[in-house]
Amino acid sequence: MIFVTVGSQVPFDRLVRAVDAWAASHPGHRVVAQVGVTDFAPRCMEVHAGLPPEAYQDAFAAADVVVGHAGMGTIITAFELGKHLLIMPRRAALGEHRNDHQLATVERVKDYPGIAVAMQEDELAGRLDELLALDPPERQAQLPGEAKRDRLIDFLRATVDGWQ
Repeated sequence: MIFVTVGSQVPFDRLVRAVDAWAASHPGHRVVAQVGVTDFAPRCMEVHAGLPPEAYQDAFAAADVVVGHAGMGTIITAFELGKHLLIMPRRAALGEHRNDHQLATVERVKDYPGIAVAMQEDELAGRLDELLALDPPERQAQLPGEAKRDRLIDFLRATVDGWQ
């Protein structure tokens, strides 16, 4: 299953349209999407404006690949649950966000194993196919509690320091 999440603040139709187009050509894959409040109605995936926290966590945990915006919550959860992640950053010039901080996030995480980036819609299908062909990445949640917390703190510190 592929889980698509656009965060809880605003819809991200550019991302959702690209995944819907991919799903139309891959009918054997189940795609579940949390899309926010939007006028766009995907045709080839199970769509939810929002999901209660437990349903969101269940969908994330069940996913083979997660597709989302470059939000830190999505990235951290993918690391913790050992999920391949395809991210497309929101872009201010396209009216998708108030600034381009997600471009900076992509620069910091793009080389991590299990993460793929699609900067444009036409890159998404190929990146998604590549991730589906990979073995699952290491599950950060299986680390002992202290090590898991310390690695997460180190990652966040390096990410924030890189923005300064």
